[in-house]
Amino acid sequence: MDRLKDYEAKRDFRATPEPRGKGRRGDDRLSFVVQKHDATRLHYDFRLEHDGALWSWAVTRGPSDDPREKRLAVRTEDHPLDYAGFEGVIPEGQYGAGTVMLRDRGHWEPQDGDPAAALAAGKLKIRLHGERMRGGWTLVRMKGGRKGDKGRENWLLIKERDETATDQPDALTERHDTSVESGRRMEEIAAEKGSKRRKKVEKKSGKGAGRGYPTPAPLTPQLATLRETAPEGGEWWQEPKFDGYRCLLAIGADGVKAWSRNGHDWSDRFAPLIGPAEALPCEAALIDGEVTAGEGGGDFSTLQKALSNGDPLTFYAFDLLHLDGEELVRKPLRARRAALDELLGDMPEDGAIRLSPYIEGTAEKVLTHLCGAGAEGIICKRADAPYRSGRSTDWIKVKCIKGAEFVIGGWSPSDKRGRPFASLLMGSFEGDRLIYHGRVGTGFDAETMRDLADRIETLARKTSPFDDVPREVAKDARWITPELVAQVRYAELTADGQIRHGVFQGLREDKGVKEVSAAQELAVDRAVGAGEAEHRGIRISSADRVIYPGPALSKGGVARYYDRVAERMMEHAAGRPVALVRMPSGLDGQRFFQRHPGKGFPEAVRSVRLTEADGSSADYITLPDPAALLGAVQMGTLEVHIHGARNDRLDRPDRLVFDLDPDEDLGFPAVRKAAREIGDLMARFGLASAPMVTGGKGVHIIVPLRRTAGWETVRGFAEAVARGFERRAPERFTATASKSGRKGRIFIDWLRNGAAATAVSPYSLRARPGAPVAVPADWDELARLDRADGFDIEAAVARAQRDCPLLDASRGAQGLSQSVLDAMEDWLEEAD
Repeated sequence: MDRLKDYEAKRDFRATPEPRGKGRRGDDRLSFVVQKHDATRLHYDFRLEHDGALWSWAVTRGPSDDPREKRLAVRTEDHPLDYAGFEGVIPEGQYGAGTVMLRDRGHWEPQDGDPAAALAAGKLKIRLHGERMRGGWTLVRMKGGRKGDKGRENWLLIKERDETATDQPDALTERHDTSVESGRRMEEIAAEKGSKRRKKVEKKSGKGAGRGYPTPAPLTPQLATLRETAPEGGEWWQEPKFDGYRCLLAIGADGVKAWSRNGHDWSDRFAPLIGPAEALPCEAALIDGEVTAGEGGGDFSTLQKALSNGDPLTFYAFDLLHLDGEELVRKPLRARRAALDELLGDMPEDGAIRLSPYIEGTAEKVLTHLCGAGAEGIICKRADAPYRSGRSTDWIKVKCIKGAEFVIGGWSPSDKRGRPFASLLMGSFEGDRLIYHGRVGTGFDAETMRDLADRIETLARKTSPFDDVPREVAKDARWITPELVAQVRYAELTADGQIRHGVFQGLREDKGVKEVSAAQELAVDRAVGAGEAEHRGIRISSADRVIYPGPALSKGGVARYYDRVAERMMEHAAGRPVALVRMPSGLDGQRFFQRHPGKGFPEAVRSVRLTEADGSSADYITLPDPAALLGAVQMGTLEVHIHGARNDRLDRPDRLVFDLDPDEDLGFPAVRKAAREIGDLMARFGLASAPMVTGGKGVHIIVPLRRTAGWETVRGFAEAVARGFERRAPERFTATASKSGRKGRIFIDWLRNGAAATAVSPYSLRARPGAPVAVPADWDELARLDRADGFDIEAAVARAQRDCPLLDASRGAQGLSQSVLDAMEDWLEEAD
């Protein structure tokens, strides 16, 4: 064809392995490919299929998914469609001599009508559906060069700002260094070396030959039993729970099949996985895993959209049931996993088929970590157990996010124009009875609603399929034959099994309606007393209420954390006046800073009378023991702030605090340096001290004191030190609290040392996204830290179990004696 005339004229096809090509189409979608090309100059060839050939550009620095990066793309001659599958070495002396790797592939869609007209006009907007490049992109022709002169057309390839964009300019080129086809690196291709995976395939089955064993038949997969808490013991190991479709990949002489959990052939639906599975180094295999879509496993709604749009899929393999003619189901899990690791060991980490990670550590620790990262939950498996089809307690699932499948039995009409229904009526089969569990009216986009409306219409019936439905629901309901299964996330199931705050995730076509029962989910919810828990004799109500949405930490999780660190934390906080930061509804709700006791507090929380600076007195909250701390949590407490003196001698402080509060533009190294300088100064005065990262952006330098001086002396000493640093380095420090005076500097807050002032307690959570913790560190640790909010819950618990630097400093506590004050005066005179 004429479009390939330039391509063919430049090549000697007797010498180059490049395809001559005849412009054959693969399927109805427009393909695209990116090839890394180490020619005279390393570049990336970006090619889009159009009208039987590939439009081509050479992107000198490679595509970038950072919208701020505009990458030069030089238009080159059109290439044949067959070139989209080329990977190899172009010999010396040939045009474009060098190594070519298949870097990415997929399909693309034009965004502005006729793509040929858009290209001619100099601005082509496209959407990519690749294994690595995704989302919206724009090609813009630069001024200069002649239109249509492909050898001199300079374009810019620019990523659009959408959900697939990043702020990492070179992530696409640095993150992936293997071929999407062969898994080889550039140097392996250059040496014409196959990857270990390819070598094993060739050795076992012969290059291009069929496999020696038949494709294994599917079997009923093993299922996990839902539990409220993770099991304990070294015989368990943990894997992340994915929110996708269960799948058995079968590989053998009869080809590759992808089976659903019910034994249906879903090879067409999971077509993007078939090619990668064919490349596995075995003659036959049956692999158990989960099909997902999106980064990090995504969620079920993302997978539904990916299946609808033909987007890339990922198969997370977690078990191997058959390998090269040998059944493995009777072998222990650790042996099956070792064989699976060997089989997939050379697959690209970002490929379509990946190993589901095994995560070391106690189940509770792994659960906390994964829930904090926004994961679905964990699956705990007995490492020494065989594979057992059906549901088993050898596999336990514990969820971070509540969700279940429900059967759709009807719908409620909508009074809004264009909306086919207001909500779906959900239920589950308990025996032969369809039990009603409530309505779900959110989670639908326009396309999903249209699809559901079409499917519902074909199932319409006149009578209710439910065993019983509330009268206010039934009066305007429309009924359907219960054949559709929906995936739903929810805040909780009430005591009578009703869905609260349900969100539709998609239809589950891998499960039959008789498989769906809410009884197990409801039993788990009831296992904690309909949202209750107990710690140290304190009942924690609404334990499943989400408090920290980022790490998905519930009120029960907050109580569990404080229970784990209570003994150590009370060494610092017990027997003092305290102030509590209460947020009963979570981070998005109202915040209360409470010093004085109120109604409803558990009896364990006590009070102490404190004289204010003006001579008046008032009752302050005090926490005498761990039970009192948990009582404060029951009242919605997230943060605990402690007074500088203990209840038995409120006029004599036993701690002094320098709170380093930096300007937002200052990095943590500046704060770390300042903390070290104050610590060194205290040592010069003969005072022991310890730093504490606050869980915010600053550091406290805490000086334990012998109770010899009153508040006026302690406060005066703290102010003098702060102003001394300000005089010595006014460009770095300020002793004034105003925001305007803090620009580019660190405010040394000496005001924490007043008779009624408080400072955040060691080991207190902070009411900030991510649930960071205020944690004392020693000076060597501080030097290694790169942020003040780097201790999460698990790190704080681990630190609390070691020697506490602040308690160690307390053993060397000194009073503000006259010699200390004299040393301070000498230091101040040096500053003058």
